[in-house]
Amino acid sequence: MVLRVKKLVNEAKLPERKREEDAGLDLYCIEEMEINPFEIKQVSTGIAIEIPYGYFGLIKDRSGLSLKGLHVLAGVIDSNYRGEVKVVLVNLSKEKIKIEKFSRIAQLIIIPYLKLDVVEVSELEESERGKEGFGSTGIY
Repeated sequence: MVLRVKKLVNEAKLPERKREEDAGLDLYCIEEMEINPFEIKQVSTGIAIEIPYGYFGLIKDRSGLSLKGLHVLAGVIDSNYRGEVKVVLVNLSKEKIKIEKFSRIAQLIIIPYLKLDVVEVSELEESERGKEGFGSTGIY
């Protein structure tokens, strides 16, 4: 399978895996920036992608950045979207985080999905869990 990528900016970097077994493709920013504590910023990658039909792209944190407090907020890219891939980042740390130009800022995971019909029903099948919510199996 192939992921078709169009550079919208000549200097943009294509998504890439650092290791063959990696699930995610690294996404790179095309600008240097700083994100203040608790600030949310939209970061440009300078690319557009063509995800195959039946799949979607999920943008997720890079573990090293998440340890510093930098997290991805939004993250689903539908297969029919052809605009620029942008990453929404939030700095949850108490320190300003500087992002260098061409830094790896997030990872893109391509995932298959099921196309389902939504049907309204008057009752749902019973399950062992039932209506029990958060913490229903204990605190930890």
